[in-house]
Amino acid sequence: MSSISPSGADATKHISSLSSLPDFDPRAVPLVGVDEHLPPVTAAAQTPEALRRRFAAPPPWSPEIVRERKFVEREPAHAAVLLPIVLRERPTVLLTERTAHLSTHKGQVAFPGGRSDPGDRDAAATALREAHEEVGLESSWVEVLGSLPTYVTGSSFIVTPVVALVQPDFALQPNPDEVADVFEVPLAFLLDPAHHERHVFEWQGLRREWFAMPYQDGLRQRYIWGATAAMLRNFYRFMLA
Repeated sequence: MSSISPSGADATKHISSLSSLPDFDPRAVPLVGVDEHLPPVTAAAQTPEALRRRFAAPPPWSPEIVRERKFVEREPAHAAVLLPIVLRERPTVLLTERTAHLSTHKGQVAFPGGRSDPGDRDAAATALREAHEEVGLESSWVEVLGSLPTYVTGSSFIVTPVVALVQPDFALQPNPDEVADVFEVPLAFLLDPAHHERHVFEWQGLRREWFAMPYQDGLRQRYIWGATAAMLRNFYRFMLA
């Protein structure tokens, strides 16, 4: 899930899969703005109790970003990802870094998740199963709060983000074939648009835009962009509504 396009009039201005371009580096794409003029979600709204209340009675709202330009001609497939909020003293979001040898989106930051199986009763079941398969997260540590609207990738996956609270005493066993690393980013960082960068890339006369949320994790930068950043941006909009 590599890149996004806005859902408004600019939705027609985009290109095929950016990650398929030789030597493409999203970090090198020009920065056109940072949304520091928008308000952050308050700390009071990020407590477990406040999150439960919000999902129990969701406010009226609309996602900001809904789809990417299709770059694979195939039948749409349903998928789900887990947006896991770890209940540290200050809540965090658990994310993965994909291995470098995968055929698509290698090395990118992603949520645990994947394609729905026929035996999955709903999107939450898919997200929990995939999180267990990818990082070894046991469902007994997870409290599902609800789902955000679907996000359609350029590879024709209709992705449901499933938001959940995760108790902090879990033990993980990442699948080395899929996951190079697992890390956490403060929820407050992701819900503050002062960290939401806007980037623009033009190629063969077409224009594509996406969000990025670079997070400095010690000496290492975790570059969150594309579909992962788009779903986090929608989560911000939901929390601010």
